[in-house]
Amino acid sequence: MAPEAAPTTSPRSTTTRIRDSRSYRIFSTVNMIALLLLCAVMLYPFVMLLAQSFSSAGAISAGKVNLLPVDPNLDTYRAVANNDTFWRSYGNTVLYTLIGTSIAMVLTTTYAYVLSKKHLRGRGLLIGIAVFTMFFNGGIVPNYVLISSLGMKNTMWAVILPPALSVFNLLVMKAFFENLPTELEEAAHIDGLGWFGIFFRIVLPLSKAVIATMVLFYSVQYWNDWFAAFLYLDRTDLFPVTLYLRNLIAGASTAASEGAAASGSAVADINANIQSVTMILILVPILCVYPFVQRYFVSGVMLGSVKG
Repeated sequence: MAPEAAPTTSPRSTTTRIRDSRSYRIFSTVNMIALLLLCAVMLYPFVMLLAQSFSSAGAISAGKVNLLPVDPNLDTYRAVANNDTFWRSYGNTVLYTLIGTSIAMVLTTTYAYVLSKKHLRGRGLLIGIAVFTMFFNGGIVPNYVLISSLGMKNTMWAVILPPALSVFNLLVMKAFFENLPTELEEAAHIDGLGWFGIFFRIVLPLSKAVIATMVLFYSVQYWNDWFAAFLYLDRTDLFPVTLYLRNLIAGASTAASEGAAASGSAVADINANIQSVTMILILVPILCVYPFVQRYFVSGVMLGSVKG
């Protein structure tokens, strides 16, 4: 007689839906509300600035402009568009940003890669020199004397070279290079690659996240800087657009009246919101670039979390 088969029963699913606890739901709700409020606080000045750029001078003077334009017009935008001084300064800023960021990235990546090698003789001294400059500075007068003695006064190099190496960015990139697998470099050495080949063909392609982040940091730094130009430049044809804006706010520029004459508007109408228009036009490039770099921020954070 054949043995009796064991009764089969359909196995019950042991997977159960894990429900969030009540305290966690409360925390998530409060956290979301707090983040929304923080975003609103951060966006409010920009939205109000945008509304003022499209509003009339009378509405701005009367305090009627909040989040929406009042008496919308494009007179100020036309005035700025017809202002050669503004666009020349704008072109200077683009030039300073491109050249300065390129030089800064070359210096930062090469220096950080050297410092990431623990077998390097004198590594501690090189790190100490870099960190020392992070906490101690010669001051405005010695820096001015140095720039003048080097013959860089009234040249674009006075704006580009002094901030070309940020110690903070250097240390961040150094830490990133130290986390890269050493086995890749050892294998490359066995295959006959030298240090420059390893750096350009292996290290840099694996460092897109931190490189994109540093490029954004340096670009924003050069784009927003006006104080170096204020100190070292006397020629108005070399002014960056941020110094142009500073002169507008300080009342040291006649660009408003020139733009008014070009557009056929009254000087008072232009003076009331030309600063808002200029600020918006300065912010646009950074706002356009940032979304394309945002994904590298996310990948960089994830890479750091995996490597610990």
